[in-house]
Amino acid sequence: MYTPSLFKTLKEYNKKTFLSDLTAGLTVGVVALPLAMAFAIACGCPAITPSTGLITAIVAGFMISLMGGSKYQIGGPTGAFVIIIAGIVSDPRFGMGGLIMCTLLAGLFLILFGVLRMGGLIRFIPYPVTTGFTSGIAVTIFCTQVKDILGLTIAGSVPANFIEKWGCYLQHLHTINWGAVLLTALTVATILITRKLAPRAPFMLVGMLAATLVSICCSMEVATIGSHFGELPKGLSMPGLPDFEWRALPELIKPAFVIALLAGIESLLSASVADGMTGSRHHPNTELIGQGAGNIASALFGGLPATGAIARTATNIRAGGKTPVSGIIHAVTLLLILVLAGDLAAYVPLAALAGILTIVCWNMAEVSTFCHLLTGPKQDRAVLLITFILTVLIDLVVAVEVGVILAALLFIGRMAQISNVESISREADGIDEEEQPARSRYLRHIPGNVEVFDIQGPFFFGAVEQFKDRVFRALEHDIDYILLRMRLVPVLDASGLHVLEDFSAYCKRHNVTLLLCGVQPHPIKVIRRDSMLINALGEANICENIDTALVRISELEKEHQSIEYAS
Repeated sequence: MYTPSLFKTLKEYNKKTFLSDLTAGLTVGVVALPLAMAFAIACGCPAITPSTGLITAIVAGFMISLMGGSKYQIGGPTGAFVIIIAGIVSDPRFGMGGLIMCTLLAGLFLILFGVLRMGGLIRFIPYPVTTGFTSGIAVTIFCTQVKDILGLTIAGSVPANFIEKWGCYLQHLHTINWGAVLLTALTVATILITRKLAPRAPFMLVGMLAATLVSICCSMEVATIGSHFGELPKGLSMPGLPDFEWRALPELIKPAFVIALLAGIESLLSASVADGMTGSRHHPNTELIGQGAGNIASALFGGLPATGAIARTATNIRAGGKTPVSGIIHAVTLLLILVLAGDLAAYVPLAALAGILTIVCWNMAEVSTFCHLLTGPKQDRAVLLITFILTVLIDLVVAVEVGVILAALLFIGRMAQISNVESISREADGIDEEEQPARSRYLRHIPGNVEVFDIQGPFFFGAVEQFKDRVFRALEHDIDYILLRMRLVPVLDASGLHVLEDFSAYCKRHNVTLLLCGVQPHPIKVIRRDSMLINALGEANICENIDTALVRISELEKEHQSIEYAS
């Protein structure tokens, strides 16, 4: 049953809890202010202004706390979406209207994920894939900020392509504004010093304010929010859908699915981090539905894609947040700042926001984790590097698709290596000089006309070729019975079942009796659903263990001898 965490916590809500939530909500609202504007500017699109980021944090943050499955989650815009947002808005087929529709679709996908109870599955995205595209996003975001970090004067828009972008920067390097460089350095230094000396302080905001005051006091000629974007709106606009070419909607399904996937991964990761910090437990499917509602609401108000933000969620917890009410207060705080102090944002230098994003990118890149994965298995290194390079040089959608597919193929290969099929007739009979101790404890007499095969590991499409190579070859010898020991087969898929059907028919053509023994619950359930295989095998030839199977073979031998004697 879908029940948001907010409604569960309100049953025992009191004044003390409210005061803790109030303090945490005000704190995280102040912390979110510069980040929301910075992530919007990082998209590098004139249609996306700092107010777009604030609207996203207000609307999506409110809905995620209201309808989500985590008590501590703080939602809003994050760096995960910057690349894909820029790609959609810069595409002449879509523009800002296309981005809003894409965000709306992503919200619907997230709700569908939650309804279908896929919250547990999304967390199985391979770690090298998530690290690869996260680090790639960090590098890409930093590259978008070089213009503001150096204060370069570039007519027109900066190219989106990574190589062309750096070519453009080098071409305009002579226009560097040392004032912008100084403000960026001041912002970074202030954030680092404040974070070290006063960890509970909103160090991002402190860095932004320090750079803004220096810029104003020294009358520095640098680009600001006001000079670049104009004045911020005094509040939220009325919700509605944008003008959009509906024929292009099918082309947005793929990027919308990737946005939903990224939002699901990051939100559930953030909720898991919150669980680790507090000892609580979030409800993943409810959280996905809340994330979907947040993205739909953000789209209706003209905002960006949103998800749970790890840094802001951690800040909420450290500031004393107890329930989703703190997340709602954080959204209201941002709204009040936008209404009451939106004019002051015009004085904030773009270099200050670039400095904030520089810190964000460094944290997001997870350099130590990236380097650690490079020392791991070569298959994981390949997935990590390919995902990273594709994210930086081509496209996040392509990177996620290729990374997940490549990781899946490598996993299948590993499972196929784990799966094994071998003859154990001589070992079970106690005459193999290299018998395995685990098997030699249970020695049985195996008749000469019986071949016993031990199947180990998942019996799926990746392992069927090994089965064909080793077991089908047994029919080249003069045998009457083949016994497949399946006690170490946890799963059986359609490909494995089809091979068993083929092998059963092949045995029948060669007058060989096929028996199965020790079949685990999942494989036996799959086998019993296949009437064709059951009829070919015979229910009596599916035995509980190897001993009952050998008894069954003895009975069949006696029946066969009786028939021969009678004839």
